[in-house]
Amino acid sequence: MLDSLIVPLFVTTDLPPEAELAEFGELLAETTRVLGRDEPGYEAFLAGKVFWLDRPVLPEQLPPAEGELRFAGMLGYLAASGAGHTTREVVGDVRRAIGAAVTSRYGDVGVAPAVFAIRDQDVRERTPENALYVDTRDAAAELVSATKSYL
Repeated sequence: MLDSLIVPLFVTTDLPPEAELAEFGELLAETTRVLGRDEPGYEAFLAGKVFWLDRPVLPEQLPPAEGELRFAGMLGYLAASGAGHTTREVVGDVRRAIGAAVTSRYGDVGVAPAVFAIRDQDVRERTPENALYVDTRDAAAELVSATKSYL
């Protein structure tokens, strides 16, 4: 069995109005495939659900103003391979990777994505039923099975 650390995560960011939720989820999942500052880094697997966190609006306020940013979120689990990782280190590596990927794909939307560890219970209780499932494709089988037991 591969040594791994499982971290429940919450990711939030602003996205341009034309952004697609599925594409955002895929970007998060594929960005976290290899993490770490040093080469070659360490393998990781992200599984979770993405959803829109749009502001509540009254019927007379619809549709939202053209060009208004949309707020997206992801709740899920990240498995980091290898021994000796701390949650703080892994979350920092995920934050850097996701921040760079979101900026590269969507440009500067004003604020870097927020990425932080949360309680396992929060992932289960707060994930909307209509959220879209995403995960890192073709990840190490050991990381996938370790993470799937949490889903």
